[in-house]
Amino acid sequence: MLLTIGFFYIYRMTRLISIVAGLAMLLSACSSDSGHVARKHFLWKVSDSNSSVFLLGSVHFADPSFYPLDSVIENAFKASSHLAVEVDVSNDSVVSEIATQSQKFAALEEGRTLSGILPDNVKGPLDSLCRSWNIPCENLDKLRPWAAAMTMLAVGIQFLGLDAELGIDVYFLQQAHAQGKGIIALETVEEQVAALAGMGANDSVGMYYLKSVLHEIGILDSMIAGYMEAWKAGDDSLFAATMEMEFSLGDKTDSLLEREIVERIYFSRNRKMAESISEFLKQDSCVFIVVGAAHLVGKEESVLELLRRRGYTVEKM
Repeated sequence: MLLTIGFFYIYRMTRLISIVAGLAMLLSACSSDSGHVARKHFLWKVSDSNSSVFLLGSVHFADPSFYPLDSVIENAFKASSHLAVEVDVSNDSVVSEIATQSQKFAALEEGRTLSGILPDNVKGPLDSLCRSWNIPCENLDKLRPWAAAMTMLAVGIQFLGLDAELGIDVYFLQQAHAQGKGIIALETVEEQVAALAGMGANDSVGMYYLKSVLHEIGILDSMIAGYMEAWKAGDDSLFAATMEMEFSLGDKTDSLLEREIVERIYFSRNRKMAESISEFLKQDSCVFIVVGAAHLVGKEESVLELLRRRGYTVEKM
């Protein structure tokens, strides 16, 4: 059962570090009454001299309290001809490919076990967590470290009452079908899974990622509370500060490993997303783009910063 949970959630988890790094961002009420201060949303308008697109930070896991969305967001979607998402998970063939790719890259080689390759300082906390959640440790034994991390994180998020089927990306995919809008995938399934699959069984990065996730699970409640507060307030700074909780393990080696993970999961993908958005603008296509919120935060290699460097006007709505 746990393997099924892990593989089912892999396509969302690759956008996460987002969920730990990106459980959040979106809404916030807006008033046209001049007596009220206009509130911002995690929605941006990106423009060149003669065209524009909308870029929304997605909450991949949510609950009913996130809905209904504000009219500012809904109207931007209605004004767009197409929806662009990371991967079109409303397509059955895509979901099937996700399962195939995940199982292909997540499993350890024959004769190897997770318990046999993990160092004691990772195996001990993982075993303790499995016991506290009443999960047989052997259920993880055929998974690579990165896949075990994703599986445990998915379970932890479920325990908090959040649901991938209520995610903002899923909501807009449903709306796109209902309104007859075209759907564009910014990435392939293989690209998404490969972002994590590069963390091999003996790879120190994969081990570090699992260690980091075990640390994050211990503070998941407070992290999510921070993301939700930032999302509701439209507060980029608070969201970024909450992300800093993600990797707080400390030494110089950890810092280098963290950088490699961030490059794989964020920066390399951000560059490709920014290139796709630039093409939409060159083609004068009015596209509503939904990507994980963590891809939009920060001044180093975020999608928004990369678009600003290309000379586009970026306006928060």
